[in-house]
Amino acid sequence: MAVATDSKLAQSVVKQPGVKAKRPNRAGAALGARLRGAVEGEVLVDSFSRGRYATDASIYQIEPLGVVVPKSESDVRTVLEIAAEEKLPVLPRGGGTSQCGQTVGEALVLDLSKHITGLVDLDVAARRAVVQPGLTLDRLNKQLKPHGLWFPVDVSTSSRATLGGMTGNNSCGARSLYYGPMRDNVAAIEAFLPDGTPMHFGPVDPARLASNEPDRVRDLTASLLNLGAREAEEIKARFPDLMRRVGGYNIDALMPDREINLAHLLVGSEGTLAYSNRIELKLSPLPRNKVLGVVHFPTFYQAMDNTRHIVELGPTAVELVDRTMIELGLENPLFRDTMVQFLRGEPDALLLVEFAGDDAEENRRRLRALVDLMGDLGFPDAVVEAIDPTFQQAIWEVRKQALNIMMSMKGSGKPISFVEDCAVRLEDLAEYTDRLTQVFEKHGTRGTWYAHASVGCLHVRPVLNMKLEDDVRAMRAIAEEAFEMVRAYKGSHSGEHGDGLVRSEFHEAMFGTRMVQSFEEVKTLVDPDWRMNPGKIVRPPKMDDRSLFRFKPDYAVTPLETGLDWSDWGGAGIAGFAGAIEMCNNNGACRKFDAGVMCPSFRVTRDERDLTRGRANSLRLAVSGQLGPGALASDEMLETLKLCVSCKGCKRECPTGVDMAKMKIEVLHQRAKTKGVPLRERLVAYLPRYAPSLRRFAGLANLRNRVGLLRRLGEAWLGLAAERPLPEWRRDAFYPNETVVGPEDGIPVVLFADTFNRHFEPENARAALTVLTAAGYRVHLPRAVSQPNRPLCCGRTFLSAGLVEEARSEAKRTLDTLLPLVRQGLPVVGLEPSCLLTLRDEFLSLLPGEEARALADKALLLEEFLAREAEAGRFAPKLKPLGKTALLHGHCHQKAFGALKPVERVLGLIPGLEVTTVESSCCGMAGSFGYQAETLDSSRAMGELALLPAMRAAPPDAILVADGTSCRHQIADGAARQARHVALILEEALER
Repeated sequence: MAVATDSKLAQSVVKQPGVKAKRPNRAGAALGARLRGAVEGEVLVDSFSRGRYATDASIYQIEPLGVVVPKSESDVRTVLEIAAEEKLPVLPRGGGTSQCGQTVGEALVLDLSKHITGLVDLDVAARRAVVQPGLTLDRLNKQLKPHGLWFPVDVSTSSRATLGGMTGNNSCGARSLYYGPMRDNVAAIEAFLPDGTPMHFGPVDPARLASNEPDRVRDLTASLLNLGAREAEEIKARFPDLMRRVGGYNIDALMPDREINLAHLLVGSEGTLAYSNRIELKLSPLPRNKVLGVVHFPTFYQAMDNTRHIVELGPTAVELVDRTMIELGLENPLFRDTMVQFLRGEPDALLLVEFAGDDAEENRRRLRALVDLMGDLGFPDAVVEAIDPTFQQAIWEVRKQALNIMMSMKGSGKPISFVEDCAVRLEDLAEYTDRLTQVFEKHGTRGTWYAHASVGCLHVRPVLNMKLEDDVRAMRAIAEEAFEMVRAYKGSHSGEHGDGLVRSEFHEAMFGTRMVQSFEEVKTLVDPDWRMNPGKIVRPPKMDDRSLFRFKPDYAVTPLETGLDWSDWGGAGIAGFAGAIEMCNNNGACRKFDAGVMCPSFRVTRDERDLTRGRANSLRLAVSGQLGPGALASDEMLETLKLCVSCKGCKRECPTGVDMAKMKIEVLHQRAKTKGVPLRERLVAYLPRYAPSLRRFAGLANLRNRVGLLRRLGEAWLGLAAERPLPEWRRDAFYPNETVVGPEDGIPVVLFADTFNRHFEPENARAALTVLTAAGYRVHLPRAVSQPNRPLCCGRTFLSAGLVEEARSEAKRTLDTLLPLVRQGLPVVGLEPSCLLTLRDEFLSLLPGEEARALADKALLLEEFLAREAEAGRFAPKLKPLGKTALLHGHCHQKAFGALKPVERVLGLIPGLEVTTVESSCCGMAGSFGYQAETLDSSRAMGELALLPAMRAAPPDAILVADGTSCRHQIADGAARQARHVALILEEALER
């Protein structure tokens, strides 16, 4: 129940329709205190948290009053009741990925994506599901798949798009040509009105309104039906006759000449009317068979002009990929391998044409008909056929990531969302796109095109810099000209992504004054105080009001001397650092759960703070001074980055290339300069320096693992978890006397032995040496040109503590030693992924220039080198069978650099060995992270997501493979199983 009203608090934040309210700084604290006393969920009112929820995937940034992460439906209703008493605006939010500013506002934000995620009911026979609004589409479909069903509104952001957000947006997806938009697939909604009153929105018979409903519900229903009857002729005259019309409210659902369903009024309302508490969805059978044709066109115009002919063949989808996306996709290592498989020549545009159904032969017949059609239209050999489901899925994944691939453009100019959602009839598509391209050129820019050719709704984004006033003026001019053109074609200015802040102001121009007044009447009827997500659809601000932008007129970064080189992102020092941070466009790909590595901390906590996007937003606000002085090196920033395990999953899997691991190094460096480095972190950082001496006292050093008192003291003094055994020091560390071993006429190669395999698992280094020499290689084991008695080091441990200058010193020492060998063409082969790959990655930021690049080009993991050599026929040792199965876990950095497949190929050289790779995120050990008392639970939780259960379930005689030393320790500690480095496996398989 709501507690007593604080009238002063209400006065401080009250907001009238269309009026931006001012509020004292104390309002947040008072609001937070009241909410914490009333709900079970988290209440966030601090500046860092509010900043993380101030943006979505649009150009806007508006700080909320506060954030509630409700744990239950009861929490939600309580918040609505409190907000009604306090006259506070409320903004329900799912994944926060809207592109038009729907999910930002000066309101109390309800983040439903953490706890309000249930599949409440499933009726397989009736093909119905009832869901809570925070459930994501992918997770729903995963639960439906065993029943042969799916929810077919397949938006490209399905990994993080919530059903509540999709309902509020009237989402459509790639296959709306066949399945229709969200509106056609929602049966009913159990909602809360703005004051918390429950109301069922579903089918209504105007002649038989329920008499047992509360007066408020009955009167509201009658008023809405009266509006629909009164405005029916105006609706028919003003609404374009297109599927892709999502602008304004769906008041055509209230017209008396059709089956009235009040749920359809909430669909597309963007949370501005009521809160959708439970949503009843219509499900569809999963197609048993699909085929895909990738149609190549020499010009963009030809692709658009011929779409109408392709649609006549009855496909389930026809999706566009333009030249810009092709080029950017080929530059992205995540998509390059797939794209080269289906690209032929240099097309200007592609159309992905899918046929689906239960009859495989019928699908193939229609695919052949597509080939014939293209030939008849003058495009012979234009179709690449994809029959294999895995290949089809890989192609669709490229299309699904189209927006994010485009947003990966480096520099200040980005493809901007404001006219990307227009829809026209297919017969007008080619002419419309050609004319709009001319508009872009007139204003000195270009557009990138992709998406739903089948329904005339192409997503096009002009490249503009929202920090520049001239480009903001160009945005408005382009919008006005584009919408005037769409109106002339009797099209829709808002075809899928919603209205939000960017398109709502154009409703009057598109629909007329009377229609907009009807929208306002609907708003007043359902939300009398105009508190639900104000400023969207009705009485919006100007779309180019720069005070609402992410990059406001006074946006500037604070001068700062950076430790790393950031010049690849638009400038030296802080300018490049800020540019790298600003690559995050809030698309939310880091919120995915079921594939890849990114983002292990979010998978454990589900908190926006522990997400690549959340961290990037905090960093952007910090470097631009919006979180106050010293925010970059503050305790709050340290807490923001605390659970980042530097897995580099985002470096590869974030479509815009956000590299949070590198950013964390920079933040820790800035903090170290002002606040120093704690003792525990210094002990870890300097490990490579004292390891050569401490190895002589291995027995003494290992007492900590054997004496409980020492373990407890270690936790009390250093924060090292007493529950975790530390790696065991070895007296027989890898310190070979020779600097070159192997046959004199062998192919020369450098073996780079890292600190961990050298001092804690020297058998791995010896095994690598044995394998290489047995295969006929001459192995160089170089000693440093400076301090030759101390082994070479990559500097990784120093980087993890922010000691960038110490890491640079180690990098310089290593580069000076290895460069002469690299100049001779010798590959540098290493065992530990995090160490060897530092030579390919961080060395380029520590020592930018040609010399570091030369070393990076020659640095290879052992398995990469051996796979390459085997393919060339130079590595062909005699290997004996070891067993039937091997279970492989890839180190995060192996995955980030595409180095996992070589492990599979090398293990495949062993006769009869069947290799299965665990689909897992980070193991959770992550260097010292898993040994720290304060992160121990998070470390174990990351391991339990997939890796540890898989290792426990492996057959007792299975060979467990993990090349990362941290991974092996996590498996041993969490699964009581022994995983080994691939070098040991190969050594065992050698025919002696």
